[in-house]
Amino acid sequence: MTTKVRSKHAVIFAALAAVPLSMVWAQPAPATDPIAPLPEGAQAAPVEAPPPPPPPPPLWQVPQAQALLNYIRNVGREGLSPEDYNPSGLETAMRTGDPMTMSQVATDAFNKLSSDLALGHVRGDARVDWHVVDKDLDEARKRALLETALRNNQLPQTLDGLLPSHPQYGALKTALATAAKTDTAKVNKIRLNMDRWRWLPRELGSKYIIVNVPSYYATLVENGATRWKTRAVAGAIKTPTPQLNATASGVILNPWWEVPQSISREVAGKAGYVAVKGKDGKVQRWRQPPGPSNALGQLKFVMPNEHAIFLHDTNAKSRFNSSVRAASHGCIRTKDVLELATELLSDDNGEWTPERIKAALASKKSVQANFVKPLPVYIVYFSVAANTDGSIVNYDDMYKRDGKVIEALLDSKGEMPGKKPAEKVAAK
Repeated sequence: MTTKVRSKHAVIFAALAAVPLSMVWAQPAPATDPIAPLPEGAQAAPVEAPPPPPPPPPLWQVPQAQALLNYIRNVGREGLSPEDYNPSGLETAMRTGDPMTMSQVATDAFNKLSSDLALGHVRGDARVDWHVVDKDLDEARKRALLETALRNNQLPQTLDGLLPSHPQYGALKTALATAAKTDTAKVNKIRLNMDRWRWLPRELGSKYIIVNVPSYYATLVENGATRWKTRAVAGAIKTPTPQLNATASGVILNPWWEVPQSISREVAGKAGYVAVKGKDGKVQRWRQPPGPSNALGQLKFVMPNEHAIFLHDTNAKSRFNSSVRAASHGCIRTKDVLELATELLSDDNGEWTPERIKAALASKKSVQANFVKPLPVYIVYFSVAANTDGSIVNYDDMYKRDGKVIEALLDSKGEMPGKKPAEKVAAK
């Protein structure tokens, strides 16, 4: 070792020697040290257990895998694409002779297929302003269905049991079967609206109201039959009606109209509107009291939802005479809605007789009248309907949603092609 190097080491050693041992050994432990004492009063952060690994797939027999493969090859009759469920991969796995490989591939195909049959192929934002809640199938039920189907050798029957039970779905299926395969536009429209039926709960209820926005009609359905139907006015192009479901518990007679913030400037200071002020004296919003000029007319339905959309009467009844009825701020103006409310309030021996309703309206005071049994309301967007003979009725796609949703329907994952993941979009 050279003299220069030895001198350098000597300097370093001398410097270290000058440091008290208490400083060397009493350095604070790194934060990640598992045995380091916590400061007084501090609590250790809970350690989250890793999620359990997914259970192994149930064991499939070759005939069962073949039954699934046959179903996949024929799933086009339901408006779905067979290739989305990996038929070639399943066929290859069956040839391997390895039961575990075949079982895994078959289980993956069953899970994707059952999910699409029950909940629809198009998912999430690709549905475009669709907020209907559908709880027909979750992971636990999917697993239970598969195990039962394998145990009883009833795969096709189990999958068929996930399809919509509404007659309109069956009529669209007939229309799809009879449509010319070369008429791509017609075929895709039918397929799209079949998928929209899958977005809804399989059972809508024994009694419910359904509003199809593109048709501009509201319908009361009971025990599978139309009990009452009337014209409706939906949201204008610039204020489209979202698709949702809510529970209607009753109506408010002689309602106040809470003016939406989006149009508050249009009514600010005008006669017939009341300002609601905060503690600081500033106007927070505007209201319109009950009366003949009230935008909600004589009543509105009580059906709470995050979008503040509901059915109501109107003082602009001439709108119902138009063939194109996209003119509201988003809510559903309903023709003869007082007649509908009177029927529902008297159902199940309700106390609200027609005479009592008339008296409440004459009082000019706001009164809430509740149904004996609340009922679901579905506000949907079907641009095609089918007759029982397979012929179809086209409605105007006024919000121009169909094209985007068809793109997602044709995507193997049911997503908008080219759409970036949410986290990447948010990072911009």
